[in-house]
Amino acid sequence: MGEDGTVTSAPQRPDGPTPAPRLIATDLDGTLLRDDMTVSPRTIAALAAAEEAGIEVFFVTGRPARWMDVVSDHVHGHGLAICANGAAVVDLHAGREFVQVRGLPRTTALTVVDALRAAAPGTTFAVERTTGINYEPAYPPFFQDPGATVATVEKLLREDFDDSDTPVLKLLAHHAELAPDEFLILARSVAGRHASITRSSPTALLEISGLGVSKASTLALCCAERGISAAEVVAFGDMPNDVEMLSWAGTSYAMGNAHPDVLAAASGRTVANNEDGVALVIERILTERTA
Repeated sequence: MGEDGTVTSAPQRPDGPTPAPRLIATDLDGTLLRDDMTVSPRTIAALAAAEEAGIEVFFVTGRPARWMDVVSDHVHGHGLAICANGAAVVDLHAGREFVQVRGLPRTTALTVVDALRAAAPGTTFAVERTTGINYEPAYPPFFQDPGATVATVEKLLREDFDDSDTPVLKLLAHHAELAPDEFLILARSVAGRHASITRSSPTALLEISGLGVSKASTLALCCAERGISAAEVVAFGDMPNDVEMLSWAGTSYAMGNAHPDVLAAASGRTVANNEDGVALVIERILTERTA
């Protein structure tokens, strides 16, 4: 069930003819992965069959590189994945090595912090770098990281901080009282001219990247390197951080559990993540291709 309370029972095709896809781009959480954070045997088989048929598969996620073990055994061919909402391209075949980084400038991050503190008092922050995450004392312990530094975000972003020579991938902002979409709209209104702001969590947790950095813009760069057009891409997603990617791709599917903004952005719909909605569409693509 999605944030709009709806569930689709069967895929809804996009309107009009669609070219044979050359690349499949899929989000992970709430999309490819089931709610128990596993990849179903059916989905594993569909991904392998797509690659065997010559269709490249890109995992495009808000997750950091260190959380990619769940799918590292299921990436074939190029081995690349787009992480941190487009801030990083990593090679899963080479131990999650960073191939490309599109960072958030430290000074820009501080500007966004100031804007959000003024507009939404009580906001707490975390800083995601290529080396890991550090966070403020009041930031919720979503995932405990024993190696994290706990300090004010101003200290975490100082030039003389221990990790200051490593790129900032994302600034995370959490609010304990605001509704998730309310917080997103507010943040974009006061800081959207400085950075790209989105969300993928069911809580009021914002993900803030460099201006112009998104799943869509980094996927477009990866496709351009391969001579693949947007029309030849099929994309899947479920949350606001997928909207740009679904709008950019020639064919796109919102999951049955998708956020209303995703349902509006996608050209088609499939069933929910727990029903293997991505695999179902891939299977149909391959059947039509052989026919």
